[in-house]
Amino acid sequence: MTVTREGALGKPGHVFDRDREWDGLMRFATSPQPDVRLGIVSGRRRQGKTYLLDAVASAVDGFFYTATEDTEIDALASFGRALAEWTGGGRYALTSWEEALERLFTAVPAGLIVIDEFPYLSKASPALPSLIQRALEPGGIARQSRSRLLLSGSALPVMGGLLSGSAPLRGRASLDLVIAPFGYRAAARFWGLRDPRLAVLVHSIVGGTPAYRREFVVGDAPSDLGDFDPWVLRTVLNPQVPLFREGRYLLAEEGEVRDRALYHAVLGAIAAGRKTRGGIAEHIGRKSTDIAHPLSVLEGSQVISREAEPFRNARSVYQIREPLIAFYEAVMRREWTRLERGDPAGAWRNAQPTFLAQVVGPHFAAMCREWAMTAPKGTFGEWPETVASGVVPDPANRTQIQVDVTVLGREVAGYPRQLLSLGEVKWGEVMTPDHVRRLRRARDLLAVQGYDTHATRLTCYSEAGFDDDLRAEARRDRRVQLVGLERLYE
Repeated sequence: MTVTREGALGKPGHVFDRDREWDGLMRFATSPQPDVRLGIVSGRRRQGKTYLLDAVASAVDGFFYTATEDTEIDALASFGRALAEWTGGGRYALTSWEEALERLFTAVPAGLIVIDEFPYLSKASPALPSLIQRALEPGGIARQSRSRLLLSGSALPVMGGLLSGSAPLRGRASLDLVIAPFGYRAAARFWGLRDPRLAVLVHSIVGGTPAYRREFVVGDAPSDLGDFDPWVLRTVLNPQVPLFREGRYLLAEEGEVRDRALYHAVLGAIAAGRKTRGGIAEHIGRKSTDIAHPLSVLEGSQVISREAEPFRNARSVYQIREPLIAFYEAVMRREWTRLERGDPAGAWRNAQPTFLAQVVGPHFAAMCREWAMTAPKGTFGEWPETVASGVVPDPANRTQIQVDVTVLGREVAGYPRQLLSLGEVKWGEVMTPDHVRRLRRARDLLAVQGYDTHATRLTCYSEAGFDDDLRAEARRDRRVQLVGLERLYE
């Protein structure tokens, strides 16, 4: 174990990436401040929360406990056994969580306490957050120790509710950490992919979820671009590999999901390109009011995200956040008969156009928006405040211009908002000056609407590259930018 100059324990080599998360957890675990007592760690399943927290607890010799779905009596018995084992022997026959917390803070008078999958405990014992609150209050049992308590869980609505509204633990936490999937660059390194085109294709299916490489495919990664199709057939479309049904299981794990057919229909509509509430409802033959609750549940569980269109604030668009779910809805669910009959090669061959149009294309556009949000200083003149996709109405031509990457500067009262960049994204298509002309038209229309467009960059993002005329135009006009795969992965 290494030690930094500041004295904090350094991240062990077996923990990939997660530098910021490790630093935040170590600052919490080793803080000398007496008021640093409670931390919340959340994130969707399979992102490596338990793996990371176990490493942190090991680094500081803390107590680590992972809850399971039990009754209150069984949970207390399991917790008592774990605490007794950690303290070196004996037996703790616990009869209530009041007694359990008293034993816990007595047995761990200083250091780190980690309770993983806390929602299982709070479901069986709804009063537990209030009991923890009482323990953290002045005069409470936790105040008599110098320990730090971390509560972790994958049920995002439950974990988010711990610190919201009038919840008992609101205002008590010194750490609120979300463990997100790896970004696309880190995911490429994690999978050992050096070809950026291959990295995009793999990321469009499995995203940045670490468990999909470690546990689900046991380290099997495509060796090169030519191995991508065989890799899909031997992993994600192979019924013998857990990844095959993972897209279905992810939805089944959400506790608030009741009518699964309706939820799959909503996700299928979004995967098919119906991104507004009205468009989703029309696609599945329901009223908009019928899908309000499913959309709310999926958003709260971070399966989908909702973003306001930058040029029409009254309208929101929905995106599927989990790539494997998008792949399942767009490809696997439509080809399920072939897959169940043992013809994955035929299913994959038949799904190629859909995969490229409805999975890879939108996913690549989302990656370009991610790149724009964190692009190097000076890429757009100013730092972006908002990056989103949008639609610019063109009344004169009776059409609309789709802008895949809209980059806006911060809003300043009394001044027009800066339009830093308008971008178009293409997968499998060499871009030409026609794409810039379309962006230029959108820029001029937005200038009429009152946006500050004097320094707007017109950005072309392409996997297939740019023709000579477009490259020449970019050399002549510094406001025309070309972003290819190599630049995305720099």
